[in-house]
Amino acid sequence: MIRQAIRQGVFALCILFVTGLGARAQNRSVPPEFSIPKPQQDGPPEPSEAAQEMEKARLKMANEQRQAQLKADTDKLLELSKELKEYVDKTNENILSLDVIKKADQIEKLAHSVKQKMSDK
Repeated sequence: MIRQAIRQGVFALCILFVTGLGARAQNRSVPPEFSIPKPQQDGPPEPSEAAQEMEKARLKMANEQRQAQLKADTDKLLELSKELKEYVDKTNENILSLDVIKKADQIEKLAHSVKQKMSDK
């Protein structure tokens, strides 16, 4: 009788164990009706209308500043070019002034800067 009770107890434990494993296995995959949908965001949230207007104003101001700097730089290029021409006119084929070389270097650096600013749109 005791053996039979032990067998029944072991049997009951086995049943509970097996059904417990089955329940755990079922809990691993959550049915779709109980899953929480994830928010779908491909990128950052859309900025507000005020933020968009501020960004447009900032870009416009930056563009105006860039344009003003380009104008000032090209005016300086014109001035340097005129000075270079004057220096070259004062020299001959036997004399190459150090001022001519320095002026040409200044023009080259400024022209490179202008080109860079124009391509940075």
